[in-house]
Amino acid sequence: MSDYEQTSRALTEALGLGLPPIAIALCDSVPAGVPAFSGVSPAGCKFWENAATGAFATVVADHELCAIGIHTHNMLGASKQAREELAAVLEVMAELDYVREQDVAQIPVLERQAKVIVYAPLAECPVEPDAVVLFARADQSLVLSEAAQQLDAESPPAMGRPACAMLPQAINSGRAAMSLGCCGARAYLDALSEEVALWALPGKRLPEYTERVVALAQANSTLTAFHRQRRADVEAGQRPSFDESLTRT
Repeated sequence: MSDYEQTSRALTEALGLGLPPIAIALCDSVPAGVPAFSGVSPAGCKFWENAATGAFATVVADHELCAIGIHTHNMLGASKQAREELAAVLEVMAELDYVREQDVAQIPVLERQAKVIVYAPLAECPVEPDAVVLFARADQSLVLSEAAQQLDAESPPAMGRPACAMLPQAINSGRAAMSLGCCGARAYLDALSEEVALWALPGKRLPEYTERVVALAQANSTLTAFHRQRRADVEAGQRPSFDESLTRT
């Protein structure tokens, strides 16, 4: 079993993930043996969900229906039409008072130019990932947030629109980022249901995040049982000490 397979299994089992961890790698060329994406995608975030079933590589042209993704992924090779589309999209969003002109500069953009982007289940990733995306419920996000607080010495940002901005945030900073998604991502991704949020973990620090997630998931499981036992004892009229409740867990 490869390191990535072990890491994927550890994260999936510790958190109880419904969708496998998704690896994202920025490459200068398509890695050997990785098939090119075939088809048309309405948005770059849709690739995260598509990658749950197997690895594929995308080039700039595969992203050109997603003007905001072109921007956040620093795809300087985008066509003139794609750049014009971005300007039109931002104009409409400004008219809706959704993204104001002064907001654009605050949206994270990849510091590295994205030429080829490989998407894959982490367990099958053919190259070192730059980021790993997780689809997590609130209880799973609790563990991820605790791990990030311990490793990054700060609370991870809870980002909003656009969802794809969490990738440059995590990759550029080397720290975990959470996104509550955006209305677009929630329209395009079936896995992004109302109770689910998105996480991006920086690829180079994946082992330490995984170690903390596994430890904290176990601690949360033990403490959840403790608190449930304590609630039952108190509701039954008892006044147990911490040790007494813990012993009965």
